[in-house]
Amino acid sequence: MLPCYVSVDPTGRFALAANYSGGSVAVFPIQADGRLGEATDVVQLTGSGPHRRQEGPHPHCIVPDPAGAYVLVCDLGSDRVLVYRLDPASGRLRPNAPPAAPVGAGAGPRHFAFSPDGRHAFVVDELDSTLVAFGYDADQGTLRPLRTVSTLPEGFAGDNLPAHVLVAPSGRYLYASNRGHNSIAVFAVQPETGRVTPLGHEPSRGRGPVSFAIDPAGTFMLVANQGGGSVAAFRLDPGQGTLQATEFRLDVPAPTCVLFGRP
Repeated sequence: MLPCYVSVDPTGRFALAANYSGGSVAVFPIQADGRLGEATDVVQLTGSGPHRRQEGPHPHCIVPDPAGAYVLVCDLGSDRVLVYRLDPASGRLRPNAPPAAPVGAGAGPRHFAFSPDGRHAFVVDELDSTLVAFGYDADQGTLRPLRTVSTLPEGFAGDNLPAHVLVAPSGRYLYASNRGHNSIAVFAVQPETGRVTPLGHEPSRGRGPVSFAIDPAGTFMLVANQGGGSVAAFRLDPGQGTLQATEFRLDVPAPTCVLFGRP
């Protein structure tokens, strides 16, 4: 099944999992002692796309919306962001109407992030190195495409696979990791409209940056360079959104995820 992503709904009652190779997503109740119960739902996805890696569904990310009413799934295999309503009584996923928002053919949506106010959402596409900005209607659980931009600098011709997307706590800046270009792409975000504007790229100080995280204070970013076997730290300017490399580097075999604990 190759589970590749897990999240928890805002109530803390359910864990949500995406199974990449099996093409399914699952819901597990979280018991009072923290253990997981038997799955309350397993949804088998369908669909494919034009890229060789899109022979079938490949959910890569499953994220509840800020209110916990809806669950969104990036399906790399079918070029769609699927939307489900989460039934809090049964723990089951019900397809929304409409059930999905498309991205470009062969784009391969991989990861998803909401703006702090929940009014906008952003998807990073692994197969064509693009970032898609959406407007989000929290009442209806619907996504409205706003703009698609490249995660790469103009003129770059090598292989590249974006991996992760994250919005700064201020909601004014957005970041995406590039494996191949080995950088963190920096974007400005207009909070009122959700419009994204590329600002530049910061070398990740290693090969294959997969995951990265911003500390709760919003002043540092840690980047997991899976291919380079290291975690690098950057100072983040909250006012300008820029990143500046620090001397900190932690050698870790093939790091794939970085998370900060709650303060």
